[in-house]
Formats: sequence, C-alpha cells, structure tokens
Amino acid sequence: MSYETIDYDVRDSVAWITFNRPDRFNAMNPVMLRELCDVAIRCSSDKGVRAAVLTGAGDQAFCAGGDVSEFARRLDDIDLLVKEMTTYLHAAISRFAWMPAPLIGAVNGVAAGAGLSAVAFCDLVIASEAATFTSAYTQIGLTPDGSSTYFLNRILGPRRTMELYLTNRVLSAREALDWGLVNKVVGAGQLTDEAGALATSLAAGPTRAFGGVKKLLQSTATESLETQMERETRFIAEMATSADGQEGIRAFTDKRKPTFTGR
Repeated sequence: MSYETIDYDVRDSVAWITFNRPDRFNAMNPVMLRELCDVAIRCSSDKGVRAAVLTGAGDQAFCAGGDVSEFARRLDDIDLLVKEMTTYLHAAISRFAWMPAPLIGAVNGVAAGAGLSAVAFCDLVIASEAATFTSAYTQIGLTPDGSSTYFLNRILGPRRTMELYLTNRVLSAREALDWGLVNKVVGAGQLTDEAGALATSLAAGPTRAFGGVKKLLQSTATESLETQMERETRFIAEMATSADGQEGIRAFTDKRKPTFTGR
C-alpha cells in the first residue's frame, strides 16, 4: 500500500512508519492524518508486525505538528477542519496504543505540537542529539490535542506538563532525556541503526506479553488497587497459557534462550 504523505514498510516483522512531508517539516495535514489512521489500522491488525518505528523524513523535523498554513487557508470553516483532523489523529493513536506490538519513536529533529504528542504516545523513544521538543499550542492561541494531555501528564507529571503548555519551552534532546520524555539520545547518524536494533530485538520478543504490559499500564490511573491487581492476575494467567509463556518457562528451566513466536 502506497501513501502520499507517509511511507509504510514492513521488514522482518518491523513496521517502519515515516512522516513524509519534509518540505513542510513533516507537518500534519488532512491527507496525512487520514493516511496515518489507515496505517495504524493496518499495523495493529497485522499479526506479522511485532514492533514498529515511527520517524520523520529528512534531517530537520520529526513532525512540526498541525500544518498551520492549512489552518490559515481555512479559517472560515476551521471548526470542521480541526474536528476532521483530530478524529483521524485520535483514531490512529488509539490503534497504536492498544496494539500488542511496541511502538518506538525515532525522533530525528523538531517535535512540536502534535509532533510532541506523537512522541508522547510512543511506547519507547530514541532521539537524535539534534532533536528538540516543544508544545507550541498556546503560542498560537490553541489548546493541546493528539493525546498529549493524557500521556505527557503521566510521563512528566503535572508541573512539568503545565510548564511546557504555558511557556512553550523548547527542550533539547538531553533535557528531554533528563525529564524522562525520551529513553535514549544518540548521534544523528546513529538514530536509524539504534531504532532498528531496538525494534528487531523487540520483534523477537513475546508480543502478546508486550501488549499485556501496554494494556495494564493504560488502566493504572483509573482503576483501584484491587481492580488493577485483578487485571494483573487475569493477564499473567492468560500469558502463562500462551505459546510464548510456556516457551519462556521451559527455556528458563532448560537454561536456554527462549524462541518466541508472538503467539
């Protein structure tokens, strides 16, 4: 399947998803968000995908957020435009959040607005030393979208999240690492290799168990201790009966490396 604004390629059980509007700093327009939604559905439905990488084309931007020039051209019907764009964006995020395969953000440059949101909804993030991170919403009189009020609050805590939104502070890659927004910072020339190595390692892992971890962590803020522990019981019992769970147990007792199949 080919797209106009996104590159999507599955190789060796790893899905590579690339925002591809480098001349516009990979900013999101309606076409990109419709395509992102389609990609997310395909990626989350394909059992052959056991890890995914989300990155941006070029060496300047991961994603600069929504295409503000598109907003300016459509001020007369911007209510319709924003609702259409967020509908596709939020549907895509939901599919990525609940799919078993881990989603790795490979941040190669500017991550602003909904681009920062995309960093937040990834499961793990590797950033180039050249990457920068900023909210930028209130800078143009808007409020956040793209799930960032959900994920950033969990990742950074309310004080730092509020600071990003109200001051539009720009974080360097090293500051983002210090804040806990990213997991690792590497040289610009190493980003693709580092993300690929991590994705390959995860793609060889117990995909269903990874999906269970994602689901358990999503529910921690809304459930009581007892309800969350009951979820843990159900999930670990389910995983123990799975092919990968039983392979992992046998491999441990046999003192060998397990061979997981994602089942």
